Amino acid sequence: MTSTVPPSGTESGPTAGAAFAAVDLGATSGRVIVGRVGRDRLDLTGTHRFPNRPVRLPTGLHWDLPGLYRQVLDGLRAAGAAGAHGEVASVGIDSWAVDYGLLDAEGALLGLPYHYRDARTAEVAPRVRDRAGARELYTATGLQHLPFNTVFQLAAARGTPQLAAARTLLLIPDLLAYWLTGEIGAEITNASTTGLLDARTGTWSRETAALVGLDPALLPPLRAPGTRIGPLLPTVAAEAGLAAGTPVVAVASHDTASAVVAVPATEPGAAYISCGTWSLAGLELDAPVLTEESRAANFTNERGVDGTVRYLRNIMGLWLLEECRRVWAGQGLPTDLAGLLDQAAAAAPFAAVIDPDAPELLAPADMPAAIADACVRTGQRAPSGQGETVRCVLESLALAHRRTLLRAAGLAGREITRVHLVGGGSRNDLLCQLTADATGLPVVAGPAEATALGNILVQARAHGLVGDLPAIRALVARTQPLRRFHPRGTAAPWAAAAARLPAR
Repeated sequence: MTSTVPPSGTESGPTAGAAFAAVDLGATSGRVIVGRVGRDRLDLTGTHRFPNRPVRLPTGLHWDLPGLYRQVLDGLRAAGAAGAHGEVASVGIDSWAVDYGLLDAEGALLGLPYHYRDARTAEVAPRVRDRAGARELYTATGLQHLPFNTVFQLAAARGTPQLAAARTLLLIPDLLAYWLTGEIGAEITNASTTGLLDARTGTWSRETAALVGLDPALLPPLRAPGTRIGPLLPTVAAEAGLAAGTPVVAVASHDTASAVVAVPATEPGAAYISCGTWSLAGLELDAPVLTEESRAANFTNERGVDGTVRYLRNIMGLWLLEECRRVWAGQGLPTDLAGLLDQAAAAAPFAAVIDPDAPELLAPADMPAAIADACVRTGQRAPSGQGETVRCVLESLALAHRRTLLRAAGLAGREITRVHLVGGGSRNDLLCQLTADATGLPVVAGPAEATALGNILVQARAHGLVGDLPAIRALVARTQPLRRFHPRGTAAPWAAAAARLPAR
């Protein structure tokens, strides 16, 4: 993918003509994207894309991290070989949150990291919450209760040989950076998703670690986005085909944090939805909201760049649709996305809606059947055919966007005047329009590659090419294609549809 806006000026300085390599790992796919940044120029070129498939072993569902590392090296080699991009000035890595690897005393990985959808935490999470106190946990960490949060995964690992032998815990981007550079640390935006970071101080919470029997010594030093981690190891640089000494820079390594960096919000009143496998909907704040009302509404306070707070809720996103397509492909049914969206647009509105965050939709074997069952349980007719199922998914996501943003505004005492929808979901016109209709607010769609853009722009800032967050976002707004969707109709049918579902 290439998106180019001609520059209005000429770059200068030691990094003129340099390229930045963004390693962007999602829960279902990964890519390495090369970017060049100038005063009025922000070019992206995808050099390598690959699937990210978990592996189910007798011990549970795991990530194939050595396979991902191999793909990262292949992607960096492709980035270095693309001579038109110039020399790679630095590398940055972002990924999904919460999952981790354990290293022994010699730095060796102790087994394959677990996948967050593995079921081993389902019974552990409520026990930890009850023992520690839900209010106390939230006051300490400000984190939305999700059964796969790192703190609950570690509670599930108590007594295992791997945890007993572990000397260091590294989240996925930090682990890959360690393999690239030999340097150990924890980037703070991703660390804030673990349930082990103090929401007020931005430091590790020894008290929370003690609740799950975790030795705080396993938690590595924290580092901020824009920090230089270290140069590629000589053997790694040779294998990746990059210059000796090429630095790895800590970006906002939680992919949502990187995406929020590239939200092209240039005026107050903006909310954001980072929409892909998950929909992350919320506000950027200066301080966490740690009230009992916020906890009861299950909002999270995660760190962003420059000390900001991402106040949001996780919503099961377009993974629902992708799982439907996977099942339909196995049944020999059409899975062309454009065709499915045309069918959904023609289907009757509000025939049935679901709660995307219902636990039974977290990892069912047959998503269309699970959606049909959810409709029947709430007294609705199950969708008939693919078009109605897709319509149900997209209207349900729009309803969840509406519910979440309205609640966030009330809890944070903010007024929302528009919604920025970024990520892969910004390409889905029907979802963007339904979100505008549901919220009653204009939706600005794009950029689709917000995560890679945020990754690259934090690297560029570390090299002195761009300024603060407002300057970064103004550059995105000037250079990236954006589309606008205006609300249609009234709020009444959306309120009626929401009334069919349990309060959340």
